[in-house]
Amino acid sequence: MTNKTGNKKALASEETEELLRLLKGRFEKNMNRHEDLKWANIHPKLNDQPEKLWSLNEMEITGGEPDVVAYDEKKDEYTFFDCSAESPKGRRSVCYDRKALESRKKFKPEHSAVDMATSMGVELLTEEHYRALQKLGEFDMKTSSWVQTPDDIRTLGGALFCDRRFGHVFVYHNGAESYYAARGFRSSLTV
Repeated sequence: MTNKTGNKKALASEETEELLRLLKGRFEKNMNRHEDLKWANIHPKLNDQPEKLWSLNEMEITGGEPDVVAYDEKKDEYTFFDCSAESPKGRRSVCYDRKALESRKKFKPEHSAVDMATSMGVELLTEEHYRALQKLGEFDMKTSSWVQTPDDIRTLGGALFCDRRFGHVFVYHNGAESYYAARGFRSSLTV
C-alpha cells in the first residue's frame, strides 16, 4: 500500500497497530536480545517512520520474525534482525542476486535474495551481523542464509552463506546462481 502522496510505502492504520502489538510482544518475550532497551523508546521512532514499519511488516509476512537486537547510542538508532529459528520461509529457494538469476538458463528461481531485500527496503545480514545474531540464540540449525558477499568473491561468480551446525557457525561459498529449498536470507533494518 502507498500513502496519500503515493510515493512512500506505508501500512493502513489497522495494519500498523497490529504490527506494533506483535513487535512489542516479541520484544517483551525475548528480553535477552536487548536487555537494556525499553519498548517505550522504540515505539515513537517506529511511528515516525511509516516506510520502516512497512519494511518490518515485509520482514514479518515473509516469516522473518523481526526483533530489536542492537542500539547505537551515538546515532540514536535501533537495529532489527530476522530472528526466526530458521531462514525465513517466504524467502527461500532464491539465488544470490539479479546477475546470478539472469545467468541461469534453466530452472530459474522466482527471485534473488538481493532483489527481494531491496524491494522490502532491508539489507542482507553481513557475516559480522550473522555471527552477532548467533550469539543471541541458535538459528539456522536446519536451513542456511545468504549473507552480503564481498565484491572480489562475487566478481568471480561466488556468494557466501551461513548456518549453524555442530554447535558452531559456519560460512560457506557457493555459485551465486545456486538455490536450494532450505536456503534463504536474513535481513536487517535500522530505525
